[in-house]
Amino acid sequence: MNARNSFRPLTMATLVAAVFAASTLAACDRGSDQRTAGQKVDSAIARAQQKIDNARSDVAQGTAEARRDMKDAAQDAKDAVTDATITASVNAKLASDKELSALRINVDTVEGRVALRGSAPNPAARDRATQIASSVDGVRSVENQLVISSKS
Repeated sequence: MNARNSFRPLTMATLVAAVFAASTLAACDRGSDQRTAGQKVDSAIARAQQKIDNARSDVAQGTAEARRDMKDAAQDAKDAVTDATITASVNAKLASDKELSALRINVDTVEGRVALRGSAPNPAARDRATQIASSVDGVRSVENQLVISSKS
């Protein structure tokens, strides 16, 4: 007997055992699910519909979040332009004052709040800088940090 033929009964037995196990498992599965084919289809359709509804909800939530993010970004850009406009206006008005030099006064604006840093030649000029900055449209407050310097 050659080596090939000696494995044939073992291979046949393994194949028969596998077929028997598969058919037993299939019978067990049929026994646990007593639904008709139509009921199984209806159940599959309901699960698919639920997944579609969940996906729609996720998309709607993502869209709402994207809208909020875009609105926030637009507001941030608008605020930055407004602050830059305020800063430029304050600088222009300070430059037109004889005693105040725009080059010696640093103007920073954040959310309409103006900070003045640098030097002023006297207390009256320092106070006038606050009044000038306050007169610009959009200014919410002025923090005057100017120091009096006779070298101004």
